[in-house]
Amino acid sequence: MTVACLESLTFGLGRLVRAADRLGERLLLLTRDPAYYAYELDRLPTDALDVVVTDTFDVERAADLLRHTPGLRGLISSTDTWTLAGAALAERLGLPGLDPAVLRLTRDKAAVRNRLHDAGLSRGRAVEVAGPDREARGLLLKEAGLPLVLKDTAGTGSQNVWLVRDEGELDATLSEASGRDVKGRLFAEPYFSGPVYSAETLTWDGRTRLLGVSSRLMSPEPHFREEITAFPVAFPGPQPASLESWLDRVLAAIGYTDRFAHVEFVLTADGPEVVEINPRIGGALVGEGMCRALGVNVYEAMIEAALGRRPRLMDADCPGGPAVAFVLGYPAAPGVFTGVTGLDRLTGMPGTPAWYPVKRVGDPIEHLGDSRGYAGIVYAEAETAELATHRAVAAAGALRVLTDTAGREAPGG
Repeated sequence: MTVACLESLTFGLGRLVRAADRLGERLLLLTRDPAYYAYELDRLPTDALDVVVTDTFDVERAADLLRHTPGLRGLISSTDTWTLAGAALAERLGLPGLDPAVLRLTRDKAAVRNRLHDAGLSRGRAVEVAGPDREARGLLLKEAGLPLVLKDTAGTGSQNVWLVRDEGELDATLSEASGRDVKGRLFAEPYFSGPVYSAETLTWDGRTRLLGVSSRLMSPEPHFREEITAFPVAFPGPQPASLESWLDRVLAAIGYTDRFAHVEFVLTADGPEVVEINPRIGGALVGEGMCRALGVNVYEAMIEAALGRRPRLMDADCPGGPAVAFVLGYPAAPGVFTGVTGLDRLTGMPGTPAWYPVKRVGDPIEHLGDSRGYAGIVYAEAETAELATHRAVAAAGALRVLTDTAGREAPGG
């Protein structure tokens, strides 16, 4: 029996293979470029899974391949980029899956904001940006106020996100944004101030379990570059139960009935406010961190959900493990990635720190204002998320991500 993956996140494929094996399933990966998963594939036996290279944006071709796959029982689509393609494939092939309309909603940040506002779960509404003219400017100021955030309805990785704090910044931002190639539409919403977190949840039959909360330490304003994550954040007293109840209502408001979700939120002085809802497990090393901190392979729940079965993780008493943290490693300047110095210093440092590579030597690094710019991840463990953060930051401080700025292509080259 086979469960197919339409691409995957950078890390977690090894865990997914082991989960499939334990549940008696064979994993099939459809990918445009197996090299993207080199770190994971190099650590697996050559026959651990089946890999088929194809244009994964071509739904018709992928559907034809899957129709000819013996014993296909489920499909996993765990990335933002391929969410809608995965929904279309599951629907065409009659495989278990979320309502495609719900997945389309999650990929429209403006629609999610307005749905939550209408349900009384957000204090702000989304305002579509018609253009940089005076009328559009006036509407944004009236409806969203200042400060506001301007962003892409279908953006990922903090790309095409602008913080606007005054009218001068609004004029400059509207001019810049109007020339950007966005994946969806531009819209504005109020800027909610406070620390950013992501809730790692699992939902089945409309009930949501909060597996834990990850911290999301960001770069200084006005950018929204992700830099440090730790899991699980220790909230006092009844706050975890309160957050779980709020998340249950948030996901119910958008019709999200099944599977993992990665819900980014700001904990404001007036309570939590959703930033975005991602219909998948967390990216980077969030999934790996959950496995270690909870003491279970959470990817088994992903396989079970793909098969249309209630994940045992919904009811499991997790044995627990170390808290985890990781730091994204960015270079000091854009250019061609040439390597990392200081890796030898990780040996013997507390927290068993490790470097997880994302970029390959020779890859261009052009954007340092968002998550496209990190070359790898420094991971560490400790008894608490706070201590794990200290260890990961100390380990990251020993490393230097190098780029050849002389080899950087000129704009348009």
